[in-house]
Amino acid sequence: MRAVTAIFAGLWLALGGVGTVSADPLGRSLRPIERPQISSSVVVQNAARLVSPDLGQAILRDVAARVQVARVSDGLGRSLRPMARPDSRPSTLANKASRQPKRGSVCGDRSLRGEEVGRVPGKLRGCGVKNAIRLREVAGVTLSQPSVMECGTAKALKKWVENGLKPAVGRTGGGVSSLTIYGHYVCRTRNHRKGAKISEHGKGKAIDIGAIKLQNGQSLSVLKDWNKRREGRILKKAHRAACGPFGTVLGPDADKYHKDHFHFDTARHRSGSYCR
Repeated sequence: MRAVTAIFAGLWLALGGVGTVSADPLGRSLRPIERPQISSSVVVQNAARLVSPDLGQAILRDVAARVQVARVSDGLGRSLRPMARPDSRPSTLANKASRQPKRGSVCGDRSLRGEEVGRVPGKLRGCGVKNAIRLREVAGVTLSQPSVMECGTAKALKKWVENGLKPAVGRTGGGVSSLTIYGHYVCRTRNHRKGAKISEHGKGKAIDIGAIKLQNGQSLSVLKDWNKRREGRILKKAHRAACGPFGTVLGPDADKYHKDHFHFDTARHRSGSYCR
C-alpha cells in the first residue's frame, strides 16, 4: 500500500499539484509559466503496470475528476494570455456621432445653424415666441440676416430649401448661395393694419424672402424677375414648392402687399395650405 501511495504521490506532483499553492509563487520570473499537459492515457498505462487493475482504476478516476474540476475553475484555462475586450463596431460609433447635434446647430438639427434665443416677449397681446432661435443658415444656404423664429418654422424652411428651392434652381448660376430676407419676427398686425389680427410674424411662425442669390453672384428678385421667362419660371416653381411645408404661401399674385417678396408661414387652415 505504501508503494501505491508513493506512486500516486509522484503522479500528483507530475500533474503540477492541481488545487495546491506553490511554495514559491514568484519562482524565477514574474511571468507565469504554463503548466505542462499530461496525457491521461499515458498516466493510466503507467499506473496500471504498478498496481492492481481495480485499485489503480479507482484511484485514477478520482485523480482525473479532480484535475478536470481544477481546470474548469482555473481562470487561465487553455492560455495564459488575457482575452481582448470586443471593440464597438465602427459603423455604430459613426451612426452615433452623426446623430449628435453639431456645434452651432439649433432645434436638434445639424443642418440648421444659429443660436438659441429662448422666450421673446411681445408688446401686443398675442405676440411673442416661447422658445425662439436665431437662424443663420439652412441646409448650407445662408440667410442675409439672422432671423428669429420658432423651430417648427425653421424646419419647414429647411424642407422647402432641400426639396423645393434647390431642385427649382438646379445648376443655374452654380446653384443657390443665400436667401435675401425681408422679414422674420416682429410684433405687429397683419399687413400693419390697425385692428387686424396679429400677424404670424408676431408669433415667430413666418419669414419673408425677397430674392434668391446664386453662387455666381446673380440674384433672382421676386419684384424684378417674377414675370421674366427664365427667372420667373424658377421663382414660380420655388413658390409652388412651398405649399405643403408651409400653411400659408403668398407671392406677387396674392395682393399688393406681396409684390416684392414671398411670405411663408406655418399657420394651418382647415382646407390645407393657402397658396396664392
